[in-house]
Amino acid sequence: MNQGYQRKRRRPVAEINVVPYIDVMLVLLIIFMVTAPIVSQGVKVDLPQASAEPLSADSKPPIIVSIDADGAYYVTDGASPIKAATDVQDATAQVVAFLNVEPDRPVVVKGDRAIPYEKVIQLMATLKKAGLPSVGLMTDSPEDN
Repeated sequence: MNQGYQRKRRRPVAEINVVPYIDVMLVLLIIFMVTAPIVSQGVKVDLPQASAEPLSADSKPPIIVSIDADGAYYVTDGASPIKAATDVQDATAQVVAFLNVEPDRPVVVKGDRAIPYEKVIQLMATLKKAGLPSVGLMTDSPEDN
């Protein structure tokens, strides 16, 4: 037998291959870049200006009922896509459905300044009749413009 020949022992490599992690990170970055505009969609409403107290930072995101310049109703809870409502009763039913899941969420009406005041009041009265304890109004602060 060959005594002069000894096998070299290989030591295990203690390095982490980070290339797959970088690939995954880049794919996730692309996915978030594509989905971010979809998640932050909204109804274009020209809000009236008024100085008002903002919602507290520790409160849950509000359920927003929007009325655009054409008088169409939209409802969103901030996380789910915007749902179009056919009329005041449909918008109220959608808000009540959101509140059945999370009853302590604030409700805010976001009305375009071009719509008649009557439509905003009619929506607020219908929401109150449905049993909502309070309904707020969304405005733009004067320093935003």
